[in-house]
Amino acid sequence: MKPVDSLVSDNIKNFRPCVHGGEVLDAADKSGFRREEILDFSSSVNPLGPSKKALEAAKNSFKEIPAYPDSNSNELRQAIASHFNGLNKNNVVVGNGSTELMYLFAEAFMRKGETAIIPAPTFGEYESAVRKTGETPKFVKLDRNFNIEADAFEQEMAGAKIVFLCNPNNPTSILIPNETLTRIIERALEQDSLVFLDEDFLEFVEDEKALSMINKLKSYPNLFILRSFTKIFGLTGLRVGYGIASEEIINVLLCVKIPWNVNCLAQAAAVAALKDEEHLRVTRELIKKEKTQLLAEFAEIKSFKVYAPDANFFFIDIRKSGLTATELKNRLLGQGILIRDCTSFRGLDQYYIRVAVKTRVENERLIEALKRTVKN
Repeated sequence: MKPVDSLVSDNIKNFRPCVHGGEVLDAADKSGFRREEILDFSSSVNPLGPSKKALEAAKNSFKEIPAYPDSNSNELRQAIASHFNGLNKNNVVVGNGSTELMYLFAEAFMRKGETAIIPAPTFGEYESAVRKTGETPKFVKLDRNFNIEADAFEQEMAGAKIVFLCNPNNPTSILIPNETLTRIIERALEQDSLVFLDEDFLEFVEDEKALSMINKLKSYPNLFILRSFTKIFGLTGLRVGYGIASEEIINVLLCVKIPWNVNCLAQAAAVAALKDEEHLRVTRELIKKEKTQLLAEFAEIKSFKVYAPDANFFFIDIRKSGLTATELKNRLLGQGILIRDCTSFRGLDQYYIRVAVKTRVENERLIEALKRTVKN
């Protein structure tokens, strides 16, 4: 037989998986701590975990395991549509986590020789999704304050098939100004480009409903909006994400997605999670309070440059601490705390970290560990 390398599709010969936070099992192996002993600040999800009602719904669905799940997640799609004004289930597609929808979107709409525009730094799976199609993305560096420079970005957009945007951005936790976002979407519409807008973290932001582009979907038939049950809903291990767009875009994605992509437990839990508004209210109050407290605590570490966060995580330049992000990550892991080393993000050097907002007790442990580790 020929070497396997010679049989691999050209699209993925040089493909490399994206680096992520939340790798607690790997951290446990390296540190000697048990998984449950590690405080994970590298994954920016609900610190309270999922709704008890969602967990109960998943448990009650155990009896459904012998049967195939609804291949198109119709009940969940209807629940999502009802959660927003002016939508129906034909505006919604559900994925096995929001990441599946990134790859599905690129697969469905990228053709040979076409270009996708991606800011840098941002979430790495957009790049991977494009590269898996065999095409090469074009990167537009953010300005020195990690904002999109609208004129330069528009110039780079010319002729692009897809524009990927994350709002608020990961890893910077910074919102795109509404004026800039609208300008990009309208420019894309003029040139028949699609906009893939990732709002996975927007539900942690105050005035989320006013800031979301979901309520402007009818004006922008080129817009696809990504949301997730991983972040604020805390259903991380069940893998449920969804996209909202015109019926035409959604129909394409429904036709090309794999069948039975979301299991029965995940579908039931997600429906219940949407209905538990009290859990969301308590979560948002906690994040608001703890984010303010953490900001004050970080301000006392003079060697940190902390960017004001819009989402539920902090983006921090640590170069004055005398440590690289990898060194700080390893020293904290020795104390049972995992943070996100942002070195793997395109457009960043080795001096940036990302830290999630958790509960008061957990946050205090982080600050104590940082003060023991980092020079002021």
